[in-house]
Amino acid sequence: MQTETSQHVFHAKSPAADRAPDSNAMKGRSRWLKWIRLASMLVILVSLMLLIRALPLDQLSVVLKSSIGDLGMWGPVVLAAIYIIATVLFVPGTILTLAAGAIFGLAIGTATVSVGSTVGASLAFLIARYGARKKVASMAQHNRHFGAIDQAIEEGGWKIVALLRLSPAIPFNLQNYLYGLTPVGFWPYVVASWIAMLPGTFLYVYIGHVTGAAIAGDRERSPVEWAMLIVGLLATVAVTVYVTRLARRKLNEQVDGENEIASESEEPNGEDAPAVKTSAERQPIKTLVMAASAVLLFTFSLFANQNSDRIQDSIVSMFGPPQVEMNERYGEKPAGPKVDHSALDQLLKSHVDAEGWVDYGSLAGSEDQLQGYLDQIAEVSFDELGRDEKLTLLINGYNAATLKLIVENLPIDSIMDIPESQRWDAKRWEIGGKRMSLNQLEHEEIRPNFAEPRIHFALVCAAVGCPPLRNEAYAAEKLNSQLEEQAQYVHDHSTWFQFDPGRSELSLTKLYSWYGDDFVQKSGSVEQFAANYSSELARFLNSGETPVTTWLPYDWSLNSKSNKQAR
Repeated sequence: MQTETSQHVFHAKSPAADRAPDSNAMKGRSRWLKWIRLASMLVILVSLMLLIRALPLDQLSVVLKSSIGDLGMWGPVVLAAIYIIATVLFVPGTILTLAAGAIFGLAIGTATVSVGSTVGASLAFLIARYGARKKVASMAQHNRHFGAIDQAIEEGGWKIVALLRLSPAIPFNLQNYLYGLTPVGFWPYVVASWIAMLPGTFLYVYIGHVTGAAIAGDRERSPVEWAMLIVGLLATVAVTVYVTRLARRKLNEQVDGENEIASESEEPNGEDAPAVKTSAERQPIKTLVMAASAVLLFTFSLFANQNSDRIQDSIVSMFGPPQVEMNERYGEKPAGPKVDHSALDQLLKSHVDAEGWVDYGSLAGSEDQLQGYLDQIAEVSFDELGRDEKLTLLINGYNAATLKLIVENLPIDSIMDIPESQRWDAKRWEIGGKRMSLNQLEHEEIRPNFAEPRIHFALVCAAVGCPPLRNEAYAAEKLNSQLEEQAQYVHDHSTWFQFDPGRSELSLTKLYSWYGDDFVQKSGSVEQFAANYSSELARFLNSGETPVTTWLPYDWSLNSKSNKQAR
C-alpha cells in the first residue's frame, strides 16, 4: 500500500513539477535564440556595409542610369518588365528594387516596383492555377506548413494572403505559385498582394534612393537633406518592422491553429501522429538558418574586400570603357596645314577660370561662337594633318562638343542628367570630316591611334571629378607641354591623387581604374605611371615596396563656378 500510495503521489505531482522547469527552460532558450537572431542581424548589416565598400557601386549606378534611367518615360516600363520576368522565373528582385530607388527616386521607383511585382505575382498565380498545376502541386504536397496555410486561406481568404505578404513564411516567388493552388480568388489575391507588399517595397526603394544618392555623386546634398533622408529611412524601417511583427504574430496564431486541427483530424486516436511543429518550435530552425546566412554573407563580404581590386576590374571590363591597343599610327608633317583654334581659345579665356571652373551662364550667351568653332573644325581635312595637329584637333573638338552639350541642356546639375541617347552616344559631332559620337571620338579615334594616356587628363566630361578644363585651347606646337602640365596638376591635388608612404596607401582618381589598361600599356602599371608625377611615390616603388591602391570618389556634379571647391 505504501508503495502504491507513493507511486500515486509521484504521478499526480509530476506533471506540475515538470511544467515549471520546462517553462523556465523554454524561456531561457527563447532568450538565447533572441540574442542569436539579434547578433545575426548585426553581422548581416556589417556584411552589407563591407560589400558596399568593396564593390564599385558608383560605376554600377552610372551603368544603370545610362542603360535604364536614360530611356526617359520608357525607363520605368523597361524596369517593370524586367521585374515581371524575374518574378516569374524565381529570380530575387531585391537588386532591382534598390536600383529603382537609385534611378527613379521614391515615387516613380515605388510605383515601378509595385506594378512589376504585382503583375509578376499575378502571372505566376495564373500559371500555377491553369498552366503548371501538377508541377506546382508536386512542390507543395509534402510541405505540411503549406497544408496548414491552405486551410487557413480557405477560412480567412485574402486576409491570410495579406498577412503572408507582410511576414512571409514562404519565399515571395514561391508564394506566387502556391497561392494558385489555394481556394483564394484571383482578384482578392491581386489586391491583397498589392497592398500588403507596399510597405516592404517602399522600404527597399527608400534604401536604394538613399544609397544611390550617396554613391552616385552626381551632386552634393545639404546636411538638412541628408538628415531628412536618414530620419525618413529609420522611420520607414521602424514602421515596416512593427507591421511585420504584428503580421507574424497573427499569422502564427492562424497557422498553428490550422496545424493542430489538421493533426487531430488526420490522427483521431493520437497514435503515431506525425509531429506538427508550432511557430515556437520552429524558432530554433529559423534562428539557425538566419545565423548560417549571416556567417555566409560575412564570409563573402570578407572575400569581396580582400579581392575588391579584382572584382572592380572585372566589372569595369564588363561595363566600363572598352579596352584598346594603343598605337602611334600617324607621323608628323612639318609642312602640313595648321588648324586655327583661336575661336575656342578666346571662349575658354572668357568663360573658364584658371582652376578650370566654367561659367556656363555666360558661355550660353556665346553659344553661337561655340557653334561657329564646331562648324569650322568640321571642314578640316583630317588626313592632311600631322600627328600633333590631329590629336590637338580631336582633343579640342571633344571639349568644345562637351561644352556645347552642357549649354544646350541648361539648367542641369550634372552631365548625367542628360539622356544617354543625347550624351556620349549621340552621333552628331562632325570633326575633320567625320561624323561621330563623343564615345567614338575617344575610343575609336583617339585611344587606338595615339599611345598617349595623358589625354585622359585633357578630355573633359564637365564634372567636378574630372580633371580641370584648361582656360586655353590646346595647340599643336605646345601640345606635349600642355598635356604634361595637365598630368602634373592632377597628381598635385588630392581630388585625384593621395599617397601615404607610412601606411603604404595610394589613392588615385577612378580614371586610373576605368582606363587602367592604357596606363599599364604605357608604364607597366598604374602605380608606375603615377610615379612619373610623384617623386615620393617613385622612391617608394624603387625601394621595392608595393602600395595598396584604392580609388577616390568621383563627383559627377557640374564643373560650374557655382560648384567651385577646393581641389
